Amino acid sequence: MRFAVIDIGTNTFHLIIAEFVNEKFELIYKTNVAVKLGEGKINENLIIPLAFDRGINALKGFRKTIDGFNVDRLRATATSAVRSAKNSQDFVNAAKNEALIEIETITGEEEAELIYKSVKLSGAIKDLSLIMDIGGGSVEFILCDTQSLIWKKSYNIGAARLLQQFFKSDPISDEDKNAILFLIQTQLQDLFEICEKHQPQILIGSAGAFETFAELIIIKNNQNISIENIKTYDFNYDDYIETTLRLLNSTHQQRTELPGLIPLRVDMIVIAALLTNYVLGRTKINQLKLSTYDLKMGVLASMIKSIK
Repeated sequence: MRFAVIDIGTNTFHLIIAEFVNEKFELIYKTNVAVKLGEGKINENLIIPLAFDRGINALKGFRKTIDGFNVDRLRATATSAVRSAKNSQDFVNAAKNEALIEIETITGEEEAELIYKSVKLSGAIKDLSLIMDIGGGSVEFILCDTQSLIWKKSYNIGAARLLQQFFKSDPISDEDKNAILFLIQTQLQDLFEICEKHQPQILIGSAGAFETFAELIIIKNNQNISIENIKTYDFNYDDYIETTLRLLNSTHQQRTELPGLIPLRVDMIVIAALLTNYVLGRTKINQLKLSTYDLKMGVLASMIKSIK
């Protein structure tokens, strides 16, 4: 049986196709398109026409691929940019009519639950952990241990939102940094309270920006590791801090020249570094791990479970 999952994110649309045989699944295809659905007016809760068209065209391309693989079941989930947009129903209707893809717009709580399932599937959870997923529109946090999900929440402080609202300098100024940090401090108060109570020892970053941090470190250290072929990666904390400080102090042009940094993340990685470093500091966590499994793998796991 073949399953396809489409993850309609604020920055990137992902497609994975998996084959499920003899109680095991194997990924047989994956791709992504930097759609930038939240471009321009995400803080005004609007998908602008250019982004709208890019999104529908990406979905049309995905539909051709899915048909070519003779997929049995498809699930397409949309997150922050679509769920918060005033014209979200227009986008959902266009996807159905033009790309023959029915979109399920999930809540922030559902998104966090699926991220937890994906990270658990990767084998990254070995202890009391705080999972962090930095999207373009929202950031999800999940407190969990090897047995259960303890607490979860989604916050509308994604990298694209903060970038459009606050990132006005090059390199980012102390004024812009402080504005972002003030908002983070205000928004995440309940997160810090729950972490103070449970005291997780490790932060697990779900794919996205954390893959970029890992890629930069792997290249710098000449490590023979391919992010494409691993499920988890343990960061050296000093390497991580050094890398993020370099990003925070660099200009846009300097970041474009860094091997391992894709164009979509050249500026958003600065926001991701600020967010992550602040959370690490407030929670007093000094262990950091990457899970390359994110939302789409959680969706896949749920689809497979539903047929068992």
